[in-house]
Amino acid sequence: MNSEKPKHGVLWTVFFSAISLAWVFPIFLVLINSFKSKVYISTDTFSFPLGESFVGLDNYIRGIETTNFFASFGWTLLITVGSVILILLCTSMCAWWIVRVNNWAAKTLYVLFLFNMIVPFQMLMFTLSWLADRLNLNTPWGLCFIYLGFGAGLAVFIFTGVVKGIPESLEESAMIDGASVPRIFFQIVVPIMRPSIISVAILQAMWIWNDYLLPYLTLDLNKYKTISVAIQYLKGGYGSVDMGAMMACLVLAIIPIIVFYLLCQKYIVKGVMAGAVKG
Repeated sequence: MNSEKPKHGVLWTVFFSAISLAWVFPIFLVLINSFKSKVYISTDTFSFPLGESFVGLDNYIRGIETTNFFASFGWTLLITVGSVILILLCTSMCAWWIVRVNNWAAKTLYVLFLFNMIVPFQMLMFTLSWLADRLNLNTPWGLCFIYLGFGAGLAVFIFTGVVKGIPESLEESAMIDGASVPRIFFQIVVPIMRPSIISVAILQAMWIWNDYLLPYLTLDLNKYKTISVAIQYLKGGYGSVDMGAMMACLVLAIIPIIVFYLLCQKYIVKGVMAGAVKG
């Protein structure tokens, strides 16, 4: 019986290692092709950039110049950071209010947030694009509020589970000592919610950073372009695509979010589990 356990453990390790490689392989493929010329990307996709196929940093230089990459990077960073901060601040306070008030209005609001998670984006995108133009939300700052609306459902769902696990006695003791409501929230509740806050921040940042459709539909593209939108401008006439420059820009686009994920990944499972313990 005991000899079977290590055998099963090895099999599971091999299985999940194979799945991991399958997920990493496309990123590796983009990386090696970012150093090859356009011809070799199309004809010899899976080979290493050696000999005539190796073009050094030419693809990166051309991609940066063609897409105005650094400007797009700045707008993407602004939208991602601003949206994540807005989502974390508003939804954490809202979740705390929902749990502590716990009346019919709070319960109704919670149900609406859950409903927000299941509404397909396709039902809203044309109306959203029209409203963004009419309400002057077609700027990076306006897009932050739009992301708040779409990201609030998941964040409130996770945060309410965490708040339900926080003893009310901690807040009552602070209130007896004369602490104000904002001080109770930011000095007592927020530190306890820290793993879930980081977890939600990671999930939201990865979604917002890589999102293409929402910026494309809402932003004034004559003034603002995110990285995902700017990369599409590498397509030329008659369907031609500068694959080398596109691969290079994709590598530059995924590096920041991968680094961010690796630095904070240990909080994801901990935060999600904390929000799922209490119903």
